[in-house]
Amino acid sequence: MQASDVMTSPVYVVAPHENVAHARNLMLKHKISRLPVMDNDCIAGMITKKDIGYRLRQSEPVWRRRPIDNIPVSVLMTCNPISVRPETAIREIAAIMVEWDISGVPVIENGAVQGIVTKSDLLRSTLIGKLTTQVKDTMEDIITVSRYHSLDHVIDIMRERNDRVVVVNNDGTLAGIITESNLAFYLYGNVKAQIPQKDVKMLRKSEPGGKKQFRYIFEASVVAEDLMSRPVITIASDATLGEAVTIMRDRHINSLVVVEDNEIKGIVKRDDVIKDVAQ
Repeated sequence: MQASDVMTSPVYVVAPHENVAHARNLMLKHKISRLPVMDNDCIAGMITKKDIGYRLRQSEPVWRRRPIDNIPVSVLMTCNPISVRPETAIREIAAIMVEWDISGVPVIENGAVQGIVTKSDLLRSTLIGKLTTQVKDTMEDIITVSRYHSLDHVIDIMRERNDRVVVVNNDGTLAGIITESNLAFYLYGNVKAQIPQKDVKMLRKSEPGGKKQFRYIFEASVVAEDLMSRPVITIASDATLGEAVTIMRDRHINSLVVVEDNEIKGIVKRDDVIKDVAQ
């Protein structure tokens, strides 16, 4: 299989001068994660939900000084994105994504964008059906946050690890998951208005038989539980990657939390499948 067999076409695009709010709305409307940025019929860059989501950190100067509908796409886009040709093999595309840590590449022929291939598109490849590796042999350790952690803390962790985070309750049980989509598509309501503040009460771990104590976090405008998706789709550790891919495709998600006897064991991600294809 090659790029032309799995690419998505036609492609929704934006111009460098259009605002980030418009780009985000296009992603929301069409349920996509990235947009080629076209300047005079030539590809100038790529803007993704990650580019938007990570900038939502409340101390980020760009967002504090200018509302989202006044920030041009050119401020956040990645310039000169890596591209492939229609005849590029799927395995080669997977290798490019792994090497450059990207999730999509535009397909260009004679200077024109013919389509786009994402990691989700690669999951439709016939190569996926040949993967018999068990989830437990591929899963990764999870990154966790409390449901009461602030938006800034969540973004800092996701930026540092370049990954999604799993939200846990005080007893360590699964509460939700936060991905780049949760960040990029989170709606404050009126972005120009003052973000409302609220007090968050968090249970402090108490000694056995002792009195439960609480501590307070003040002026937390958004916390993890406001962002997270739930319920979280899970999978057993002895399932195959092929079974995991089927669930991801059917549920339109990019990861599955691995759970055994109500205990969180790890996470298997679309990226793990792509790495197997690239080998």
